[in-house]
Amino acid sequence: MQISLQGVEETLVMPLWSRAKLTREGSPILYDALALEIVAKLGYDFSRLERDFPPINVLVNAVRARMLDDTICRFLADHPRAAVVNLGAGLDTTFSRVDNGSLQWYDLDLPEVIELRRAIIPERARSRSIAGSLFDMSWAGEIDHTEDGLLFISGGVLLYFREVEVRALFASLAGRFPGSEIVFDALSRLSAFMGNRVIKKVGFASAPMRWALGDARRLTRWDGRFLVLEQYPLFSRITRDPSWGHRVLQQVNAFDRLRAATIVHLRFCGGPAGSGSRRG
Repeated sequence: MQISLQGVEETLVMPLWSRAKLTREGSPILYDALALEIVAKLGYDFSRLERDFPPINVLVNAVRARMLDDTICRFLADHPRAAVVNLGAGLDTTFSRVDNGSLQWYDLDLPEVIELRRAIIPERARSRSIAGSLFDMSWAGEIDHTEDGLLFISGGVLLYFREVEVRALFASLAGRFPGSEIVFDALSRLSAFMGNRVIKKVGFASAPMRWALGDARRLTRWDGRFLVLEQYPLFSRITRDPSWGHRVLQQVNAFDRLRAATIVHLRFCGGPAGSGSRRG
């Protein structure tokens, strides 16, 4: 099956390929059999990623997926019949790794991505694909089964948008789904700058990363309904593997020391919109 996506939409191949690569290599970080299957089905030239995508970036993609998996599993332990909405799903395969047999799953992305997704990853009884823009909340009416909790996830997506867009999205989620939570990854300004150099090298110059976030407590100044539950360096919960090699281990340690990439977990509290200073 041929991929004919462009811009931000085409970047979905990077995390997909990264998960498949580490699975093929037997990494203990993540096992994603479905990613392997999808990569084999796609009529896409992955050679530029094989040639130019740095090992540290492969790890970033895989560890981000692992951290989101872990957060979802903890959430489901308390809310086994929860709904989970994957914002900017691309060809993400998280549902296949975390399904507890009772959750309701939604994958949201633009129509052309969802068309590809449905052809490759068929919907199941408790998983649905929704075609729409993150920023057009008309999709919100399709989300149900939220009585036991609602968790939004977004991996490797929000950083491609401007801060004003992310801020508006969060405000819309807080207004429409008070009490829900969201977990996502964030990059520092320096990390986003360096990441854009990698993106350009592997042929995605038309999809630069635009949003950077250092201290997540800054989000509480956007809106009093945003409560920071936690923020932690991306690799801080991963055991270092000597097989990565000295250079990659140095990069991993630098990532955490500089907080170049973090995982952020928020709760959208009820109440009126506006500025505030809630802190987790």
